[in-house]
Amino acid sequence: HGGTFIDCTFGGGGYSRAILKYPGTKVLAIDRDKTIKKYAEKLSEEFPNRLNFYRNKFSSLSEIINSKESPKAIIFDLGISSIQLNDNQRSFSFNSKNDLSMEMGLNKYTAYDIVNNYDKKYLSKIIKILGEEKDSKKIANAIIKYREKKPIETSDQLANIIKNAKKNYKNYKKNPATKTFQAIRIFVNQELTELILGLIEATRILKKGGVLIVVSFHSLEDKIVKYFLNFYSDLKQNPSRYLPYDENKFHLFKLLSKKALIPSKDEISKNKNSRSAKLRYAIRNDNSFIYPKELKNKFKNYFDLEETNLW
Repeated sequence: HGGTFIDCTFGGGGYSRAILKYPGTKVLAIDRDKTIKKYAEKLSEEFPNRLNFYRNKFSSLSEIINSKESPKAIIFDLGISSIQLNDNQRSFSFNSKNDLSMEMGLNKYTAYDIVNNYDKKYLSKIIKILGEEKDSKKIANAIIKYREKKPIETSDQLANIIKNAKKNYKNYKKNPATKTFQAIRIFVNQELTELILGLIEATRILKKGGVLIVVSFHSLEDKIVKYFLNFYSDLKQNPSRYLPYDENKFHLFKLLSKKALIPSKDEISKNKNSRSAKLRYAIRNDNSFIYPKELKNKFKNYFDLEETNLW
């Protein structure tokens, strides 16, 4: 039925294209990656005057959206895109022999900066918290020992260091460097704090009836989205039966289900990358936005770890 939609993770334009196929729709698309603009320009030619592209991050969402806009939905499809993963120059792949970068765009530092300059304690903390890696101390120690001789310059160098640090690496179904690479990539791109700030900005922007949609691909992202929506939803339980129930204070969303939607076996067979996807969504009501200290404190550890200032 037409209307404005905000695609916060444009990538190759899959979501935007699907939306624009409906007459009368308009898309405001965002992506921090400088290589993405060409895909946006191509789609804009196909759907003239209906797509506006902005190279920016989630945290800047409210700066680029006209306050008079009333989007029907704001969509986040999180994590690394296929375009980025398949580009060896970006060094997201374990086998890349290019400069160690892992930048999605608009970054303060690279993966090279992290693995070659951060001390053992901080490296271990990054790998443990953002990668949920139980061998974080061993891996951090192996990185420190290696770089004492020479810098770690490529992804395949880093992957081999991690592989040698982990015991029985041949028994792993996934590459033994998977969790550490995830941790460093998240840290370099400040992915968790950007997600939190993006959810906050989206909640501010959405008007009554607007839908917030988030697809996540690993547990850290999903925990944030789940907590955020539950906290602000009409399904949140009263903390005590003896306390008065203020139904208007934090209820900003109608949450139809606390369970995430997951792909069917048929979808996974057609698109293997969807196997770990979880989709959560909620519908905004007309209550005024409130930012309680409880929510800020809940995520403070990620802001401290990713060296992001608390707005």
